[in-house]
Amino acid sequence: MTSQNLHADALAAEELEPRTLLRIASERLSTVRYVFVVAIEDGIANVTQRSALEYSDAVLLGWPDMDAPDVRDAEAPNEVADFLVELEKRIDVFRAAERENDVETMADTLIRISEYVARVRKAYQPKFLLPTYAEIRRYVQQQWEEEMQEPAESGEGA
Repeated sequence: MTSQNLHADALAAEELEPRTLLRIASERLSTVRYVFVVAIEDGIANVTQRSALEYSDAVLLGWPDMDAPDVRDAEAPNEVADFLVELEKRIDVFRAAERENDVETMADTLIRISEYVARVRKAYQPKFLLPTYAEIRRYVQQQWEEEMQEPAESGEGA
Protein backbone atom coordinates (compact mmCIF):
# COMPACT_ATOMS: atom_id res chain seq x y z
CA MET A 1 0.00 0.00 0.00
CA THR A 2 1.38 3.38 -0.91
CA SER A 3 1.64 6.25 1.55
CA GLN A 4 -0.99 8.12 -0.44
CA ASN A 5 -3.41 5.18 -0.22
CA LEU A 6 -2.73 4.73 3.49
CA HIS A 7 -3.35 8.42 4.08
CA ALA A 8 -6.66 8.29 2.19
CA ASP A 9 -7.72 5.11 4.00
CA ALA A 10 -6.83 6.64 7.38
CA LEU A 11 -8.89 9.74 6.63
CA ALA A 12 -11.82 7.61 5.45
CA ALA A 13 -11.67 5.49 8.61
CA GLU A 14 -11.56 8.61 10.78
CA GLU A 15 -14.51 10.12 8.94
CA LEU A 16 -16.51 6.92 9.29
CA GLU A 17 -15.69 6.50 12.97
CA PRO A 18 -14.05 9.46 14.71
CA ARG A 19 -11.08 8.66 16.97
CA THR A 20 -10.25 5.50 15.03
CA LEU A 21 -6.71 6.73 14.44
CA LEU A 22 -6.26 7.17 18.19
CA ARG A 23 -7.06 3.49 18.70
CA ILE A 24 -4.91 2.35 15.78
CA ALA A 25 -1.90 4.31 17.03
CA SER A 26 -2.07 2.74 20.49
CA GLU A 27 -2.47 -0.75 19.06
CA ARG A 28 0.49 -0.29 16.74
CA LEU A 29 2.77 1.00 19.51
CA SER A 30 1.66 -1.76 21.90
CA THR A 31 2.53 -4.41 19.34
CA VAL A 32 5.91 -2.92 18.43
CA ARG A 33 6.74 -2.44 22.11
CA TYR A 34 5.98 -6.12 22.80
CA VAL A 35 8.18 -7.27 19.91
CA PHE A 36 10.98 -5.07 21.25
CA VAL A 37 10.65 -6.51 24.77
CA VAL A 38 10.94 -10.02 23.36
CA ALA A 39 14.00 -8.98 21.32
CA ILE A 40 15.89 -7.63 24.34
CA GLU A 41 14.73 -10.02 27.07
CA ASP A 42 17.69 -12.39 26.83
CA GLY A 43 20.35 -9.73 27.35
CA ILE A 44 21.01 -6.77 29.56
CA ALA A 45 19.36 -3.77 27.97
CA ASN A 46 21.67 -0.80 27.47
CA VAL A 47 20.69 2.81 28.16
CA THR A 48 19.29 3.43 24.68
CA GLN A 49 17.21 0.26 24.78
CA ARG A 50 15.89 0.98 28.27
CA SER A 51 15.13 4.58 27.33
CA ALA A 52 13.24 3.51 24.21
CA LEU A 53 11.15 1.11 26.26
CA GLU A 54 10.51 3.66 29.01
CA TYR A 55 9.49 6.28 26.44
CA SER A 56 7.02 3.93 24.75
CA ASP A 57 5.64 3.07 28.20
CA ALA A 58 5.22 6.78 28.99
CA VAL A 59 3.32 7.35 25.74
CA LEU A 60 0.99 4.43 26.47
CA LEU A 61 0.59 5.10 30.20
CA GLY A 62 -2.98 5.98 31.05
CA TRP A 63 -4.12 5.63 27.44
CA PRO A 64 -7.62 7.13 27.39
CA ASP A 65 -10.85 5.44 26.48
CA MET A 66 -12.27 6.70 23.22
CA ASP A 67 -15.13 8.38 25.07
CA ALA A 68 -13.08 9.83 27.95
CA PRO A 69 -14.06 13.39 28.86
CA ASP A 70 -10.63 14.77 27.99
CA VAL A 71 -10.61 13.15 24.53
CA ARG A 72 -12.01 15.06 21.59
CA ASP A 73 -12.19 14.57 17.86
CA ALA A 74 -9.03 15.66 16.09
CA GLU A 75 -9.19 19.22 14.81
CA ALA A 76 -6.78 18.39 11.98
CA PRO A 77 -7.51 14.82 10.86
CA ASN A 78 -5.34 15.31 7.77
CA GLU A 79 -2.33 15.96 10.01
CA VAL A 80 -3.17 12.92 12.16
CA ALA A 81 -3.35 10.79 9.02
CA ASP A 82 0.11 12.13 8.09
CA PHE A 83 1.39 11.03 11.51
CA LEU A 84 -0.09 7.58 10.93
CA VAL A 85 1.62 7.30 7.54
CA GLU A 86 4.96 8.23 9.12
CA LEU A 87 4.30 5.79 11.93
CA GLU A 88 3.77 2.97 9.43
CA LYS A 89 6.98 3.88 7.61
CA ARG A 90 8.87 3.54 10.90
CA ILE A 91 7.18 0.21 11.58
CA ASP A 92 8.54 -1.03 8.24
CA VAL A 93 12.04 0.01 9.37
CA PHE A 94 11.45 -1.71 12.72
CA ARG A 95 10.40 -4.95 10.99
CA ALA A 96 13.50 -4.91 8.79
CA ALA A 97 15.69 -4.39 11.87
CA GLU A 98 13.90 -7.24 13.62
CA ARG A 99 14.62 -9.58 10.70
CA GLU A 100 18.30 -8.59 10.91
CA ASN A 101 18.29 -8.94 14.71
CA ASP A 102 19.49 -5.32 14.86
CA VAL A 103 18.34 -4.35 18.34
CA GLU A 104 19.98 -0.92 18.22
CA THR A 105 18.02 0.09 15.12
CA MET A 106 14.89 -1.40 16.69
CA ALA A 107 15.45 0.77 19.79
CA ASP A 108 16.01 3.93 17.76
CA THR A 109 12.96 3.18 15.63
CA LEU A 110 10.81 2.46 18.69
CA ILE A 111 11.66 5.97 19.88
CA ARG A 112 10.51 7.45 16.56
CA ILE A 113 7.34 5.34 16.55
CA SER A 114 6.58 6.48 20.10
CA GLU A 115 7.05 10.10 19.04
CA TYR A 116 4.48 9.76 16.26
CA VAL A 117 2.04 7.96 18.55
CA ALA A 118 2.47 10.76 21.10
CA ARG A 119 1.60 13.28 18.38
CA VAL A 120 -1.52 11.32 17.50
CA ARG A 121 -2.50 11.14 21.16
CA LYS A 122 -1.91 14.87 21.60
CA ALA A 123 -4.26 15.57 18.65
CA TYR A 124 -7.10 13.85 20.50
CA GLN A 125 -6.07 14.57 24.07
CA PRO A 126 -4.50 18.05 23.97
CA LYS A 127 -3.93 18.28 27.72
CA PHE A 128 -1.96 15.03 27.74
CA LEU A 129 1.42 15.75 29.30
CA LEU A 130 4.37 13.65 28.29
CA PRO A 131 7.99 13.91 29.29
CA THR A 132 10.32 14.28 26.35
CA TYR A 133 12.52 11.44 25.24
CA ALA A 134 15.53 13.51 26.36
CA GLU A 135 14.10 13.75 29.89
CA ILE A 136 13.49 10.02 30.02
CA ARG A 137 16.93 9.32 28.59
CA ARG A 138 18.60 11.47 31.29
CA TYR A 139 16.68 9.67 34.02
CA VAL A 140 17.51 6.22 32.63
CA GLN A 141 21.17 7.24 32.18
CA GLN A 142 21.30 8.30 35.83
CA GLN A 143 19.76 4.98 36.93
CA TRP A 144 22.21 3.07 34.72
CA GLU A 145 25.21 4.88 36.19
CA GLU A 146 23.98 4.19 39.72
CA GLU A 147 23.52 0.50 38.90
CA MET A 148 26.99 0.29 37.39
CA GLN A 149 28.54 1.85 40.51
CA GLU A 150 26.77 -0.47 42.98
CA PRO A 151 28.88 -3.60 42.31
CA ALA A 152 32.11 -1.59 42.54
CA GLU A 153 31.02 0.07 45.77
CA SER A 154 29.89 -3.19 47.38
CA GLY A 155 33.20 -4.82 46.42
CA GLU A 156 35.29 -2.09 48.04
CA GLY A 157 34.08 -2.85 51.54
CA ALA A 158 34.72 -6.60 51.32
